[in-house]
Amino acid sequence: MAENNAKKLKITLVKSTIGAVPKNKAVIKSMGFHKLGSSVILPDNESTRGQIRLIAPFVKVEDAE
Repeated sequence: MAENNAKKLKITLVKSTIGAVPKNKAVIKSMGFHKLGSSVILPDNESTRGQIRLIAPFVKVEDAE
């Protein structure tokens, strides 16, 4: 039940994945993005931060409220 108070991140896909490295495309797909401009809300943890680090040029990250 401690997860309810955990910080969340709103991550928005802002750049096309055309021409991207296949590993980066796979990370973007696994995070739940479907279209350019789509957003997902994920927990702020080490796993999510690692994925964001790999695809930083493609996304915009904000704190979710």
